[in-house]
Amino acid sequence: MSLSDRSKASFAHAPQDSGAPADAANEGRIIAAHGRHYTVELADGSLRKCFPRGKKAGAAVGDRVRITPQGQDEGAIDAILPRRNLLYRSDEMRSKQFASNVDQLLIVVAVQPTFSDDLTGRALAGAWSAGIAPLIILNKTDLVDALPAARARLAPIAALGVDIVELSALEPEKVHTELAPRLAGRTNLLLGQSGMGKSTLLNVLVPDALAATREHSTALDMGKHTTTSTRLYHLPAPGGDLIDSPGFQAFGLQHLTREDIIRGFPEFTKPIESCRFYNCTHRHEPGCGVVAALQAGAIDPARYALYQRILEENLAGQQRY
Repeated sequence: MSLSDRSKASFAHAPQDSGAPADAANEGRIIAAHGRHYTVELADGSLRKCFPRGKKAGAAVGDRVRITPQGQDEGAIDAILPRRNLLYRSDEMRSKQFASNVDQLLIVVAVQPTFSDDLTGRALAGAWSAGIAPLIILNKTDLVDALPAARARLAPIAALGVDIVELSALEPEKVHTELAPRLAGRTNLLLGQSGMGKSTLLNVLVPDALAATREHSTALDMGKHTTTSTRLYHLPAPGGDLIDSPGFQAFGLQHLTREDIIRGFPEFTKPIESCRFYNCTHRHEPGCGVVAALQAGAIDPARYALYQRILEENLAGQQRY
């Protein structure tokens, strides 16, 4: 199994020490990251290739940082300014941060190949737990024969009030009409299972991005990873920023607390008020409002099963450490 296949992602709030007094001229935002190499955009629009001091990186695309300029176009990262939120991925060996200060999560799914309900649900839970607004993009709607089935699978999510935009990346004018106004004035993170057409969509939104695209493997019914690093693009009018990230085949939330996980399931909010116990895990306790709502048909069984899986993974991770 490759590293990309084992990769998992998770959201978390992560405030950072702002360090020494600010110098606005030497503050900027990380717009690209590859390993320990970062591209920082300063307030005047200039770019510098920067490296973190010491061995630990810790910075992510979207971070606002303070740097010390070195030479004509390089610099050292002295401090990461306070974050509103942070996205990182982790596997059995390590965790890697790669996007922060996100306003809206764009979850790209497609009519074909088959998208993962589990991955989509985990991305939604991660977004809600960190206070990030989610938006589902149903791509490849030109595949009309399979469109009704894709809509039916997204129906439980639509019932939660999540906006779903239907489009085809092969119709650039419709993409700009339907999507561009929703991105204006926000920092948007583009996230999706490989093969969903995420890179093609990026090329439409940012014509000079030159993102590589590949045909998905019909035989395996899954896409091939095309993005290997994370980068922030400034969108043309009406504006906004778009962070493109590597495709995911797994999405772990082991680092979230139980309270964070519950916050990722907004349909639990009202039923929780009826729980008998304040520390109810909403699995087996008597008098649980969530279980009662499930039994009454007010909570989707697949969503509840996802909650159980995430919570069990979280508990197993705590036991390992």
